[in-house]
Order: sequence, then structure tokens, then C-alpha cells
Amino acid sequence: MFRYLSLFIAAFGAVIPVSAQAEVIATFYSHDFGDHFPHAFVKLKGTVDTTGQVVDTNFGFTAVSVSPAILMGSVKGMIETKDAKYIASSNPHFSVKLSDAEYGRFMVFVDKWRNLPGKSYNLGTRNCVHFAMEATALLGLSVNRKSRYFKKPKTFLLEVMGLNNGLKL
Repeated sequence: MFRYLSLFIAAFGAVIPVSAQAEVIATFYSHDFGDHFPHAFVKLKGTVDTTGQVVDTNFGFTAVSVSPAILMGSVKGMIETKDAKYIASSNPHFSVKLSDAEYGRFMVFVDKWRNLPGKSYNLGTRNCVHFAMEATALLGLSVNRKSRYFKKPKTFLLEVMGLNNGLKL
């Protein structure tokens, strides 16, 4: 009797539609130094559970115009989204699943950085690595706010991984 009941439950379960688990994944990347910016950025991919919105984008913070002026002090900054080729040539370090609420807070965070007034980019105090640091902190990860790696995106993200056991792609 138990065997027939188990078969019935298995068969019945096979005809009940299983809804896909919606989620957005944030993956933190670094891009080796060169003339392409930003060198640290975050890719978001997935589906927002409550709205069904499909997400496939990325954000990094960089100078509007990359010139020797960035070595002298603050310059105008911007949020930038890169193409698939740039992402493919970059180094993914770790991924974090976002709840719908975290995704919403992340998008508010991006808008805040997008709308920073004046000369918002500074190589020493507000660059792409600072953007990545604030994004990781927003998502509840431990960060070293006194890191010596704010000009070394890959090393900084490896440091974040060391501070947060279990981070992986």
C-alpha cells in the first residue's frame, strides 16, 4: 500500500507546475588596468520575483573624461554600463543573491552615485573601487574601509572575499 501511495504522490507531483525561483544575482568584477574603465564593476542578472522584471545590466563608476586631470584631483564622474565584450574580458570574483528589497536598494544606490554633484570622481577617495566597496557593504558584506587596495580593483575584491567566508561565483 505504501508503495502505491508513493507512486501516486510522485505522479501527482510531476503534473503540478513548478514555478521558477526568481532572483537577481550581483557579480563583482575587476578589469585589468589599461585604457578601458571602470576597473571594478557589478553585473546584475536575473528576474525580480515580485514584478517579473528581467534584469541584465552592469554598473561601474568612472571619470567622465579619463585624462591626466584625474591624477591632480577631483573630476566629473559617471555611472557607466559596459558591453558584453568588456564583461567577457573581465575577471568575475564572487556573486551574491539579492532579494527584491536588496535589488531595490541597489538601484537607489546606483542612482545616488549617478547623480553625485560636481566633480564626484577622485582617484584617491571616490573611484570605481570605492563604488564596489559601497555596493558590497550595502549588500551586508564585510569590507575594509581602510584598505590599501583602493587603486587595485582585483586585489580589493580578493580582500573582500577573504573578509567574507563562502563568497564564490
